[in-house]
Amino acid sequence: MFKLALACIRHRPVHVSVRTFSVPLHTRPALRRASFFPWSSTVSPPPPSLDTAAEIAALEARANAHPDDVQKQLAFFNALIVTRTKEGYDTVIDRWEHTSERNPSSPLLHSDDAFKVYLDALASSDREPSIDNAVRKRQSLLDSLPPFPPSSDTSPSSPPEPPPTPPPQSRSEKIAAELLARRANPTSQDPSPLNPAIADLAAALSKGGGVSGNPIHVTLSEPKGSFTMRIVRFVVLAGLSGFFMLVILSVLLENSGLLKTGGRATEFEPLQQKPVKFDDVHGIDEVKQELADVITFLKDPTAFASLGGKLPKGILLTGPPGTGKTMLARAIAGEAGVPFFFSSGSEFEEMFVGVGAKRVRDLFAAARKKQPAIIFIDELDAVGGKRSQRDQHYMKQTLNQLLVEMDGFLQTEGVIVIAATNFPQSLDPALTRPGRFDRHIAVPLPDVRGRLQLLSHFMKDVIASNAVDPMILARGTPGFSGAELQNMVNLAAIQAAKEGCKEVILKHFEWAKDRIVMGAERKSAYIDEKNKLLTAYHEGGHALAALYTEGAMPLHKVTCVPRGHALGVTSQLPEGDMFSISQSEYKAMIDVCMGGRVAETLIYGEGGLTSGCSSDLQKATHTATQMVKNFGFSDKVGPVYYSDQNGPVSPQASERIDSAILTRAPGHNAFGGEAGGTTSAGACIGGTRDADC
Repeated sequence: MFKLALACIRHRPVHVSVRTFSVPLHTRPALRRASFFPWSSTVSPPPPSLDTAAEIAALEARANAHPDDVQKQLAFFNALIVTRTKEGYDTVIDRWEHTSERNPSSPLLHSDDAFKVYLDALASSDREPSIDNAVRKRQSLLDSLPPFPPSSDTSPSSPPEPPPTPPPQSRSEKIAAELLARRANPTSQDPSPLNPAIADLAAALSKGGGVSGNPIHVTLSEPKGSFTMRIVRFVVLAGLSGFFMLVILSVLLENSGLLKTGGRATEFEPLQQKPVKFDDVHGIDEVKQELADVITFLKDPTAFASLGGKLPKGILLTGPPGTGKTMLARAIAGEAGVPFFFSSGSEFEEMFVGVGAKRVRDLFAAARKKQPAIIFIDELDAVGGKRSQRDQHYMKQTLNQLLVEMDGFLQTEGVIVIAATNFPQSLDPALTRPGRFDRHIAVPLPDVRGRLQLLSHFMKDVIASNAVDPMILARGTPGFSGAELQNMVNLAAIQAAKEGCKEVILKHFEWAKDRIVMGAERKSAYIDEKNKLLTAYHEGGHALAALYTEGAMPLHKVTCVPRGHALGVTSQLPEGDMFSISQSEYKAMIDVCMGGRVAETLIYGEGGLTSGCSSDLQKATHTATQMVKNFGFSDKVGPVYYSDQNGPVSPQASERIDSAILTRAPGHNAFGGEAGGTTSAGACIGGTRDADC
């Protein structure tokens, strides 16, 4: 029984036109069950369709699962008879005869309707002579068994039949006679099909339909509610597809920067922040005085034009990070009461060509609408670097547009451009020439008086003890910028709060200063006793060299507690601000750097040296290189300045430079006396083992 699908394909196609009668869609089973019933019919009408074969397979499964259910067996028989194929008839015959032999007491044998189908299968398969034998056999089975209750195929609503009277012939004979009479009159034939639609289809096939020129007209009627479900399914799928497409598109646009290019008209707006005044800027009094005339010009641009004077169109603020260049520009706008436009140099450029130039135009156009106004460009070197012939044209567009905008200002136009940079030497000369950024103002690190002003200002924001003298802190923080001083005060306040103190005292400020200078403590780091002792000797060597070397900066603090990435730290702080450093002071720096290595050599010998002095060697080599190449502190090289930006030097000059760096100065070896003699640090540390040097 595995030829049904093949038979459905091999036989002639059925031409269907969707018009005449309906076949409900819910009566069409899945096609995957079609292979369970083999049909290779060679008789007319054509074999069943795949849908009908699949339905027959489902009926067979239900019949096999309930062998005593007459209704399920009868439904399976009727479906086989409807196919009008030899295999269908043979299956009905085999199933009936198998049941009569194996299970004579089966309720199926008592069903007259099932017996009718069996006899119909015998007659349709040209086995009419076997009908008499089948009648006698069934009747003998019925006579040998006790009376069986009425079969379940009788409608429960039908009235009860009257007591049977002895018929002139048996029930089986009567059924056979009716079947033969019906076959003699085909119009009365009723095969009890699977459903009315399939019966109509079978009738059309029996009349020769389903061929070219005589198609079978079929109308597919959908089950109730199927159209609504299709609409709901379409809406859900369309919504999910649209959602995922929007998510993917938004991610692509966000990564490409296209979303950032839209709406640029509202990006460049004046900053709406608390105004900053010159009273809020401390430590740079000279710079504030130099910018006072800019404030006057912004308040009254015509005041300078009366005598023909012209104010600079651009002001370039240069200096180390954290010295207050941005706050100074905001203070100018706050004092003059004009709008303040802020932009960073890195914000102009994007991955698309021409975006940077467009943003420059938008920035200046927005400032002109609000004039008098101030445009502040932070980190100008990000967009105003030097140009070269090797640069592509698109790399110069932003800078070229900036040059054009600054050159296009009228002298009486009330817009001033202020820019800040940490590397003025990297700017393009066309940008810094007179007429653009023609006023350069240096904003240096604060001196001791500036640090005193800054500390006094920052300490107003915390609850500090009256015993804390800001002058002591100012003297102990040389080289600190304004940002570092503010950070120190903030760290001190946080530490005091952690300790539960009601006010910030001096030790908290000292702790904050040490944390900035030496790094955070790592008290939880596990170090064995051997390495702790080695670290102590190493840091002791630095401390002794700092104490006994002439010209060395005063020793501030020595610790063997790991801080940052170091196992120990030796900190030095100058007594005051250092503006120039002598040759002896540079030599003292090298001696202090080599003090740790010398101490390890004296205690553990040459074989006991460790890699802990790598950072010391790096710092000493850098200092010696500066002395020889930049400061002219070498007789071998002479008072010559060698810059790495000027290209490589000749082999002879390079050899002299390397030799001078190793010796550091005539008759003085910077690296432990390996070329003869010892350093002053080595002699001093060695002398302290017995007496002071």
